Amino acid sequence: MSEAQPKSFVAPCRNLDPAAPLVWLRDGWRDFRAAPGLSLAWGLFCCLLSLAIAWLAWAAGGWVLLISLLSGFVFVAPLLAFGMYSVSRQLCLGNRPTLAWTIKAARRPLANSLVFALVLLVILLLWARAGAMVHVFFPTDGAIQVRELVAFLTIGSAVGAVFAAFTFSASVFSLPFIANRDVDVITAVVSSINAVLRNRWTLALWGALVALLTLVGFATALIGFVVIIPWVGYATWHGYREALDVSEWGTLPSAPPAAVGGLESKV
Repeated sequence: MSEAQPKSFVAPCRNLDPAAPLVWLRDGWRDFRAAPGLSLAWGLFCCLLSLAIAWLAWAAGGWVLLISLLSGFVFVAPLLAFGMYSVSRQLCLGNRPTLAWTIKAARRPLANSLVFALVLLVILLLWARAGAMVHVFFPTDGAIQVRELVAFLTIGSAVGAVFAAFTFSASVFSLPFIANRDVDVITAVVSSINAVLRNRWTLALWGALVALLTLVGFATALIGFVVIIPWVGYATWHGYREALDVSEWGTLPSAPPAAVGGLESKV
């Protein structure tokens, strides 16, 4: 009896078209329109959770902690979209997504998702601490000088960019990978970083689009996230499917066996 071949340490990635993120957004919007009620339900949940965190931050630490946590939103936002991957996956299988099966599908990779959540939480707390430390550069004695303000914004942006770049690279494709296949966190994260490094310009555009949509969400007092989070979650799913070849890893169940047929391995 032959031994099972060990799996690769990293999932092979494809070369992506520079304009591919625009296609992902188009496909993500199509999924949103295909399941509007479920999408709005997930979006509302994420919006209320974000508002609750913002209120707690304001009550606990005022402007400094609030700004630090809101700017660190990018570090935990991928986890908020975790449940949306199941919706797009169901639609890819030709099924009608339901809330019950979406929740069940999100629970299956619970151990790996909790490990990843812990990592993101540590990064968020480090960023909150770094944001509070950067605040000491904010000019408070007398009139604010333009040079001092520029120095403060430059230092804060540079520190935030380092945290954001690492988090984006590690999570952009790893979470849908974990949600879809029987893979460990390290392999998923390394595969995501590898795909980003091999498609820098494409993923730079995707990161810019996500940042822009995030700013829109903040500009609407977080209300816009009701639509933006599920839309970006669906688009990320389509980006993951195009970027990574994950056929080597077993597929996690996502729907009743009778509804899946032979399509499960194709997503």
